[in-house]
Amino acid sequence: MTATRCGFVAVVGRPNVGKSTLINALMGTKVSIVTAKPQTTRHRILAVHTRGATQTVFIDTPGLHRKASKAMNRMMNRTAASALADADVVLFVTEAARWTEEDGDVLRRLKSVKAPVVVVLNKVDLVKPKEKLLAIIDETSRRREFADIVPLSARKKDNLEALLELIPRYLPESPHLFPAGMRTDRGADFHAAEIIREKLTLSLHQELPYGLTVQIERFDEGDTQTTIHAVIWVERDSQKGIVVGKGGAVLKRIGREARLELKEQLGRPVHLELWVKVKDNWADSEKDLLRLGYESP
Repeated sequence: MTATRCGFVAVVGRPNVGKSTLINALMGTKVSIVTAKPQTTRHRILAVHTRGATQTVFIDTPGLHRKASKAMNRMMNRTAASALADADVVLFVTEAARWTEEDGDVLRRLKSVKAPVVVVLNKVDLVKPKEKLLAIIDETSRRREFADIVPLSARKKDNLEALLELIPRYLPESPHLFPAGMRTDRGADFHAAEIIREKLTLSLHQELPYGLTVQIERFDEGDTQTTIHAVIWVERDSQKGIVVGKGGAVLKRIGREARLELKEQLGRPVHLELWVKVKDNWADSEKDLLRLGYESP
């Protein structure tokens, strides 16, 4: 009889290396929002993958930052660090074709981690010519003693199965912690806020201030439709103008894009109303961050 296994797998790495893309690809569904902008993931999100006797609980974490100048950055670093402390396995995600000083910073943080560390060499599709990959794997193996090294492409969904087959050997024998059909520990209101923030980031990639977050004020699942009222918080009046746009055009577009995705995810009509409000320097106030739903491990 196959042993029942269950454990936590912390997915860590520098910002914008593809951690959330990897988790979504492994899960086969969108658990975390994804953009090309660093700091997209700001919260610890659990993604529950159950297959047969094995339940793998992926912990999507914010990227570990070198310069934690604001309270929000420091809080995100603590969130990522606490995930490492809870992990049975660590997936250290790097780009196959690019090693940076920030990757080195993350590697130094992993020195004190007792759990096995598996390197995920992501974005192998960008390695040209392909023959270079063997040299990259060899170079990676010299950085420290890793439990394993898995080259893959999260975006292209290439070699994901190798990683899914590898992970169970490092998980403890344990009953499953979550129901088999559960995908994430986050509720629909959290995902609604994240989808709105994703659309803001994608729409305002160049102009978007980091000091922007979304708070759900009302999430009402009525008989025929879901009604969502959300506030977009910015730090300055000038930022409010960017988010609203001329004649409200930007806000309308973002609202339409978010509503369509929420309708698809929830499987029912959605009525979405957005407001933009200013709170000075909320991203540098732990009190404001906690009030807005950020966690301080």
